[in-house]
Amino acid sequence: MPRIAPFPALRYAPGADLQQVIAPPYDVLSDADVTELGTRDPHNIVHVDVPTGGDDRYEVAARTLAEWLDEGVLVRDAAPTLTIYRMSFTDATGADRTIVGVLCGLEVVDLDAGGVLPHERTTPKAVTDRLDLTRATATNLSPVWGLSLAQGLTAALAEPGEQVGEMVAEGVVHTVERITDPARIAAITDILAADDVLIADGHHRYSISRTYRDEVRAATGRDDTEAEFTLTFVNELVADQLSIEAIHRVYTGITLDQLRLQLGVCFDIEPAPEPTPAMLGEMVAQGRLVLLSPDGTAEWLVPKPEMFTGVRALDGAYLEHALDGSLAEVRYQHGLDEVLDLVGSGEVAAAVLIRPTSLAEIERTAREGLLMPPKSTFFTPKLRTGLVIRPTAALN
Repeated sequence: MPRIAPFPALRYAPGADLQQVIAPPYDVLSDADVTELGTRDPHNIVHVDVPTGGDDRYEVAARTLAEWLDEGVLVRDAAPTLTIYRMSFTDATGADRTIVGVLCGLEVVDLDAGGVLPHERTTPKAVTDRLDLTRATATNLSPVWGLSLAQGLTAALAEPGEQVGEMVAEGVVHTVERITDPARIAAITDILAADDVLIADGHHRYSISRTYRDEVRAATGRDDTEAEFTLTFVNELVADQLSIEAIHRVYTGITLDQLRLQLGVCFDIEPAPEPTPAMLGEMVAQGRLVLLSPDGTAEWLVPKPEMFTGVRALDGAYLEHALDGSLAEVRYQHGLDEVLDLVGSGEVAAAVLIRPTSLAEIERTAREGLLMPPKSTFFTPKLRTGLVIRPTAALN
């Protein structure tokens, strides 16, 4: 089972306007977003988390972080703490929902060592940027999102801690509460250490933490530094604690007619109405996918059961199976409007809308030690960066 550790968190000083200094995670920000956030406030976290400039940008980020600490812009907790993080919002179905978890240090374990489990295959991504930033700043800035398979975490977090910040972003109320009581910290860490943690979002960040840990071990000859852990938000794997949306597929490298012909081997293709948000619910109810063409038409893709014998009951797996050996090149896009705009632009041959992965399938995948296809899940809302910063071991 994974080790869980409190830590002396770095936070914006009391009185800071979190609306001005907190940012979305780096991997969802465009260049324009970074510019807007950076001009919003000279102390916005993007100045450290998404440094701009030349080859010295990581060193500049480290100096900026050190200056903010010296100036009192950021302050360090006096002792190791945990932080309750609540996100309250109205989900895509119109239901009010609150996700509650804890920001902690999660043990960095070797691949396939158990305790901390991936849940899907990852797509290639450059890791140098995050690794160089971690080396320079000796901090974890953006948390990994983990799902605890242990029971009881939600109940253990019901009692509020000391509120140390609140902000609203895109209709989501983000609240952080500090826990300083050693007995309560021990009770929460004991719950989390009782079962595996499944990585929901941030697989690459976790992988980078493993590389960084190994570098620290090599440089120090120690395996007891803060680099043995990484900043992670962990909440309980229960239905009302998750809001999961689909990441749809868009295809290039093939014509629409070729794609329809290949999909038609494994799916019955039938006319469908104009795509709307309500269609996403109908897809789940009827067990169907949707093929979108550049001319705006939509067609149901109804799986032929006999063609998917032995294939996991996941839309991403169905499509991989149906297009095995195809020239089609797949890309991933979240959001119905965004997919419709992309298909309508003519930049892609077509798109396929898929259904969100069920909670039961996520847990079954984790328990069986299997991996879903890339981009099988999209967890919302996105955690904010800057509410809590976790110091790591420095290499000097």
